[in-house]
Amino acid sequence: MIKSFLMLGQSNMAGRGFLHDVDPIFNEKIKMLRNGQWQMMTEPINYDRPVSGVSLAASFADAWSKANPDEEIGLIPCAEGGSSLNDWHPEGILYQHALSEARFALRSSQICGILWHQGESDSYRSLHESYYEKLNFIIKGLRDELDLDEVPLIIGGLGDFLGKTGFGQHATEYRQVNEQLQHFANEQPNCYFVTAVDLTANPDGIHLDAVSQRKFGYRYFEAFSKKCNVMEPIPGEDQSLKVDLDYSKTEQIFLHSLDLSSGKITYAEFEAQMVKVMKP
Repeated sequence: MIKSFLMLGQSNMAGRGFLHDVDPIFNEKIKMLRNGQWQMMTEPINYDRPVSGVSLAASFADAWSKANPDEEIGLIPCAEGGSSLNDWHPEGILYQHALSEARFALRSSQICGILWHQGESDSYRSLHESYYEKLNFIIKGLRDELDLDEVPLIIGGLGDFLGKTGFGQHATEYRQVNEQLQHFANEQPNCYFVTAVDLTANPDGIHLDAVSQRKFGYRYFEAFSKKCNVMEPIPGEDQSLKVDLDYSKTEQIFLHSLDLSSGKITYAEFEAQMVKVMKP
């Protein structure tokens, strides 16, 4: 059975890293939920906006797959750019949508973890003062309704690039939100915090760039696999940028199909590639 993970939060969970800045990850054992069905993962995974891009979930899944080579992992994208904790209230659309997607996933998978990254939209006007209470209400509701009391919840910190330039200049209270996130992880069972220290942003000053997203996902997996907080960069996390190019037959067919559908090759060229792939 597929081992699946819920992706929740705002744009840095959905992913805004530029697709051309890192090598793509293709692995037939890494799936994403689309229309209630599992498809081979491609980025953007969490298509909440036309500007969606690289997220931390891909490198998290890649690290998980390398540690569990005989199993399949599924990603359940439910993040929404710009969303505040109020937008995630259990009576709201985002929460209900995540609940619905999780229930679809449970038909054919076992949810093994929750990946959360949110806080930029609550980093001003003293919203951090109610952050813990609101987050607890959301997570407790999801755990209760989906019977996920025992699964790890991994929550990521906000980057130190916030509060300075671009769209991020208004997130001046990100440090206070980070304090609440760490406090939550330290108090709540099966919850672990991941630092964003030394990670960098796109020119917009608010979204993690693609390289940082790869590293962040690697840190998330470290927290998940070792069931611990990750409070500093991990030695060797640059390996999250190295992609396995030894593709299986299924992966090769998938890649050539992508090239065909995007107009990079003609149908005749696609057929020629299929002959090569299908050779014994």
